[in-house]
Amino acid sequence: MITVQGVTKRYGDLKAVSDLNFNIETGEIVGLLGQNGAGKTTCMKMITGYLEPSAGTITVDGLDVIRQRTQVQSLVGYLPESAPLYPEMRVEEYLKFIAELRGLKGRKGQEAINEALEATALTARRKQEISTLSKGYKQRVGIAQAIIHQPSILILDEPTNGLDPVQIQEIRSLIKRLAKDTTILLSTHILSEIEAVCDRVVILIDGELACDSGLEDLLSQASVSLKLKDAQDVEQKLLDHFDHLEAVSYLTQDADGFEQYLIQVKESVNPSALISDLAELCLKENWVLGGLSVETQSLESAFRNLMSEHIARALES
Repeated sequence: MITVQGVTKRYGDLKAVSDLNFNIETGEIVGLLGQNGAGKTTCMKMITGYLEPSAGTITVDGLDVIRQRTQVQSLVGYLPESAPLYPEMRVEEYLKFIAELRGLKGRKGQEAINEALEATALTARRKQEISTLSKGYKQRVGIAQAIIHQPSILILDEPTNGLDPVQIQEIRSLIKRLAKDTTILLSTHILSEIEAVCDRVVILIDGELACDSGLEDLLSQASVSLKLKDAQDVEQKLLDHFDHLEAVSYLTQDADGFEQYLIQVKESVNPSALISDLAELCLKENWVLGGLSVETQSLESAFRNLMSEHIARALES
């Protein structure tokens, strides 16, 4: 449905995103996760055709976003981070305006408006001036304008940003209902948003793709946390000693001088089986052991580990 291949976006000397590659299949709900400034909005604007990539290609349902922009945009519903609303308009008046821009007029346009109002639970507010709505209802109006032409793809940029807990839950429930008929890409920097709504997560860190994984697969992964003091060449010695390790990453150093490492094992290996062998190696190498445990990965720990790895690579270079 959506293919992003080798995509880079530059603003002068600044690289907003760099060499992105990922696919989104029909029917998926994909979360685009990253800290503020990670490149999420830039990525979404390129997928919707509002920005052109400096390099690479993006296709939507086989259509090139640059060469076939109008056709792509007819397939896509888009809610920017700041909903494009006219506060002086009434809800139904605004949706009629959007429907006409989408080429929906007369009876067909009214049917589209009614369906959008019903889908977003705005029917009772149709005659209300947008300026008088709460932020949560304004966000609903923003989603209504995005779905009024029944797009096959819905792109939502920070759809719950600034909402209160009740409004957040309402918007999440709305997104799940819409997902029954629509492929959805939503961006957020809120971890719980991904866990509550998405099937898959694409993580951006400083404009680079750090992870692309099914949420269930990502959260089922286990690793070993190791804390050491007075240890030299830890990564290399661990990799040399054990042939079933996927990676060893230095994470941080605590106030007592213990350095924390994350050990990722190959898929066929039970991390618990490594514990005694790791303890023996620490004793043999005269490393001071401050902690050794198996950790089942959460989205928070996965994101934290990816950030630490990214920072470590940046420092090395």
